[in-house]
Amino acid sequence: MEGGVITDLRKRIIQSSLLLFEEDGFHGVTVRQIVEKAGTSKGGFYHHFSSKDELLFVIHDTFISYVLEKASIANATHTSPTSKLRAIIKDFVKVFDLYKPHITVFYQENKYLKPHYAKLINQKRDTYKEMIIQAIRDGKEAGEFRKDLSVEITSMAILGMVNWTYKWYKQSGEKSINEIGDIFVDLILRSVVYPERITASLQELF
Repeated sequence: MEGGVITDLRKRIIQSSLLLFEEDGFHGVTVRQIVEKAGTSKGGFYHHFSSKDELLFVIHDTFISYVLEKASIANATHTSPTSKLRAIIKDFVKVFDLYKPHITVFYQENKYLKPHYAKLINQKRDTYKEMIIQAIRDGKEAGEFRKDLSVEITSMAILGMVNWTYKWYKQSGEKSINEIGDIFVDLILRSVVYPERITASLQELF
């Protein structure tokens, strides 16, 4: 029971800080304001976070760890590079629904991360980028993806296109996050899979 209370308080502190950071920025918010909004005490805050800097790191780390975990599951689950890339993209898109406030704060406030925290985040981002690169490379080697593709440029194009979702996605929008994910999958697979294979590949995946 105590563990559940701790988990709930931790979540409440994070959610409160997200709202405040979005409004006033990282340096414009104090620990006192966070604990007041979360309905706790400074003792409750410091029980879960050593500092406001660690809290900012956790906000960044949450969604990056999510996509890394999902990409690892996709790698372990799917043998076909096409199926693997589809699963990675779908989970990548989903993160903008699950963690949109975290991602917004990330882009607004990541320059304030302490160097040792920034290093940890960048390592995870680089690991995720390498997983995308490997998926494209595997697809080429298996003969499922076009041989003329530039692995690095294709991978960076996918990352750039999907990452921009945070700027325009709204939960109240016309399309659900799953529908948007399917649109991204369709666009990307039509770009990387051999034209003569694309119809069969899409029929298998949808």
